[in-house]
Amino acid sequence: MHPKLITIGDFFLPTYGVLVATAFLAALWIASRLARKSGLNPDQVTNLGAYCALSGLVGAKLLMILLDFDYYRRNPGEIFSLSTLQAGGVFYGGLVIALLVAWLYMRRQGLPAARTADVFAPGLALGHAIGRLGCFAAGCCWGVACERPWAVTFTDPEAHRLVGVPLNTPLHPTQLYEAAAELATFGVVYYRFRKPHRDGSIVGLYLILYSVARFAVEFLRFHDQPNPFGGPFSATQWISLALLAVGLFLTLRKNTAAPMASRTLPEAAPAPKPVSHRK
Repeated sequence: MHPKLITIGDFFLPTYGVLVATAFLAALWIASRLARKSGLNPDQVTNLGAYCALSGLVGAKLLMILLDFDYYRRNPGEIFSLSTLQAGGVFYGGLVIALLVAWLYMRRQGLPAARTADVFAPGLALGHAIGRLGCFAAGCCWGVACERPWAVTFTDPEAHRLVGVPLNTPLHPTQLYEAAAELATFGVVYYRFRKPHRDGSIVGLYLILYSVARFAVEFLRFHDQPNPFGGPFSATQWISLALLAVGLFLTLRKNTAAPMASRTLPEAAPAPKPVSHRK
């Protein structure tokens, strides 16, 4: 729709990049606030968020290249091209690598994994919603042909040149579908976080809601690579099913720890009685 926010000569500021940066800052701000409420070190949480963001960008692009490996094998120069650099990549690739980096960092810093993941879940949902608006502005992650009244038509030749979106064809606005689902997910998990909950149940709820939404949206999203196993599901949908199972496990598993909002500090010892100086 509007891939370039500002253009000065040959330089341009991509709308997608600006919105992704905004998404990262918003997610990190929410995570640092919730870290204090959870009794975690905000500095450690902020550092973890930065590491996850960087590794997530790398992972998203790696999975994008792997899923379209035949194209990049025939055109190896495209791996380091500007269009690949500007592409958002595949979210699940970023999520998997970011989770691995997070696990290693939390082990090293002694952070409780489940509680720390809960802190990041609301911000991740909000950041992803903002990021999908960036996808819509850039034209990437487009949907299949659509005849509904809410279909969108891309007309900017620059969007086609950068990401390959078809022009002058009504398409399902899958980017907006997912942004709306993520925004609703943010509202649900943030509300649930403020209620008594077991460690791990918030990130589990996030995984359930997001994987279900992503699984559904994938049926309306354009794919130029064949589905694995020759079945009706895309690679992303198979990953969604796996993350759904993880989310159900985290949500339903037994946890002997007290719910977050029910944890209290140990009672202070009673103050000593004043000593009377009267004889």
